[in-house]
Amino acid sequence: LLLLLGPSRSGPMWAYILAHENAVPRWRSLMGPTKVFRARHSDPDSIRGAYGLTDTRNTTHGSDSPASASREIAFFFPEFAMSGAVRSGEPRLRGARCLRPRAAVHRVLRADEAQGT
Repeated sequence: LLLLLGPSRSGPMWAYILAHENAVPRWRSLMGPTKVFRARHSDPDSIRGAYGLTDTRNTTHGSDSPASASREIAFFFPEFAMSGAVRSGEPRLRGARCLRPRAAVHRVLRADEAQGT
């Protein structure tokens, strides 16, 4: 799990919970370096490279570790419980996907597995 925020303090802000295997490094890769100058030169196609204004207005935030994500999610979504999210979200995603509870991610079923759902 990962908490991500967007776009900045100068406008509306949205907070999201992103669940995926390796969510933290994958999202951080999409965001690009925290320093906008570095992002523009080393990773111009990243979110911060393309849209960041300054180091404090770099357009987005992403938790830097699973522990940080847990703290940040609890702050922005105090009512969120992983077990409840799995129970309520899993049925909507059934069909060609199933939950891997230990990893808390969904995976696409093989054709022979999907026939049994």
